[in-house]
Amino acid sequence: MVELTDKKHKAFVYAVMNQYWYQMYIDDLPIWGVVGKEEDKKYYIYTHKKFDISYNGKQIVDVSLTPEKKELLKVGAKIKFTYEVNWKPSNVKFEDRFDKYLDPNFFQHRIHWFSIFNSFMMVIFLVGLVSMILMRTLRKDYARYSKDEEADDMERDLGDEYGWKQIHGDVFRPASNAMMFSALIGAGYQLTSVVLCVISFAILGELYTERGSLLSTSIFVYAATSPINGYFGGSLYARMGGKQWIKQMLLSAFIVPALVCGTAFFINFIAIYYHASRAIPFGTMVAVTCICIFVILPLTLIGTIVGRNLDGQPDFPCRVNAVPRPIPEKKWFMEPAVIILLGGVLPFGSIFIEMYFIFTSFWAYKIYYVYGFMLLVFLILIIVTVCVTIVCTYFLLNAEDYRWQWTSFMSAASTAIYIYIYSFYYFFFKTKMYGLFQTSFYFGYMALFSGALGIICGTVGYIGTNVFVRKIYSNVKID
Repeated sequence: MVELTDKKHKAFVYAVMNQYWYQMYIDDLPIWGVVGKEEDKKYYIYTHKKFDISYNGKQIVDVSLTPEKKELLKVGAKIKFTYEVNWKPSNVKFEDRFDKYLDPNFFQHRIHWFSIFNSFMMVIFLVGLVSMILMRTLRKDYARYSKDEEADDMERDLGDEYGWKQIHGDVFRPASNAMMFSALIGAGYQLTSVVLCVISFAILGELYTERGSLLSTSIFVYAATSPINGYFGGSLYARMGGKQWIKQMLLSAFIVPALVCGTAFFINFIAIYYHASRAIPFGTMVAVTCICIFVILPLTLIGTIVGRNLDGQPDFPCRVNAVPRPIPEKKWFMEPAVIILLGGVLPFGSIFIEMYFIFTSFWAYKIYYVYGFMLLVFLILIIVTVCVTIVCTYFLLNAEDYRWQWTSFMSAASTAIYIYIYSFYYFFFKTKMYGLFQTSFYFGYMALFSGALGIICGTVGYIGTNVFVRKIYSNVKID
């Protein structure tokens, strides 16, 4: 029995007016119901809940909820909430009980298939274009440089020397802020491994059938892959001549957990203020902190030590000059800032339709189950990102600008900027969220999602570009 005070009356009227609904779970099966209904400018609340539960043997295979008995909301009224449960046998198998929640008409729509086909054609076009341009251009470059080698010193001095060969003594110069750069690359290797592992587990194990299993699997895989972070980040920092490897290891280990926990704790304080059910229990916060300190940190330390010892020696095809070469002036569209902004357009274009399905499954409470699509789109994203960053880096090097490490990373990572901008469109035109808590909850977690994908894209772009740069400079005779 609930007596409607003025405060409770306003809360219920507000919920009915704005068509609030609630979600509950019975044996991990979700059910939804509306708070009430508006009729003739009067507000009614459903006071009776009818649960129909189907079972097969000793297992629950189906649950449904029907709200009944409308009662007018008025101050001072005493409302009695009741429920009933009806049990009935069913022939539905336990492993098939989630099929009714899947929405094949939405996820397997022709637009979804068309977007995959469109992205795949973009990959073929990009790979062919990059191969054709670079092979023809590099062949001309190699021919020109070979001709320069045959010329005598006077002809070479009088000749117009330009292009990527001229910066061979600076191209492998360590990146500025090598500690942060190596930490981001290490985190990118780890996040890429986590995404591939979790998607594979989801395809094989149908993780969507157990509430919270996808998040638990992600946390476990992230902790277990910490040595990957330490190995690649630590070895890269050592090859760049870094000396403060302990600071680098700590930064590499905690850069992603700190961002995730910081954002989650900030949203959690707002949730506690609004008494929302989304508030994270204090025990969960302590458990996550313990995982970071006692699992992620030691494993990252092991990976860093192994990486520094096995792959920490510089092995550049060209020696690095003692004095940095001045960077000549160039056209505005060849500046790193412009290249960075343009570099994320095509990778975003290859995945933005899939982003709509992922956003809808998360924010509209649909169950995402087409992880095969997700894996294919992720692989397409990797290929497109590598192709785009190689082209961007070639243009940068040809302008005799050797700051390619950060440029390759950021030009690929700028995909996150376009994803976050798209999240604004989705928020205002596809959702009905409003208020401080819902807005901060949405944009906080979308910032984390975009940032993580940006780190992944940036790392993939750097890996592909690093292979490309080493290849072209190892094939040119250097005096």
